[in-house]
Amino acid sequence: MRSKIIGVLVLLYLVAICTGSAQDPLQVESTHYRLGFENAAVQVVYIHYGPHERSALHQHPAGVVVNLTDGHLRFTDQDGTVQEVSAIHGEARWFPPFRHRVENLSATPYDGVYIAVKGKSNVSQQGAPITGDAAADKVLLSVLQAAQARGR
Repeated sequence: MRSKIIGVLVLLYLVAICTGSAQDPLQVESTHYRLGFENAAVQVVYIHYGPHERSALHQHPAGVVVNLTDGHLRFTDQDGTVQEVSAIHGEARWFPPFRHRVENLSATPYDGVYIAVKGKSNVSQQGAPITGDAAADKVLLSVLQAAQARGR
């Protein structure tokens, strides 16, 4: 009986470890997500999906995605809600923390950059995230402005 209880506890521990790390896209989706830069305020992740590629369920903290290419993507959240998105080259979008699966519906690759804001963040009157780190804020705002300029 005692060995069964220990076995169940070990199994629960392993499930908890796998569930926690299984959500990090850099861990479970290393073919689609690559770390570009990280400090205490932000994490910059390069995104690449080949034609018709799909991801496993993963999560992102709040942040901004900048589309480097056009794309037609399907997002499925953890509840099964599906949303198709047309990504436009140069467009930048703010996202709250979210868990999802991604599928590239296009016959062409999709590339983007996800700039995750760490810790407590505020939103400026223009809707841009403010990290609380002046250097990170400056970089983040310049990336958003450049993306908007390219999209016009």
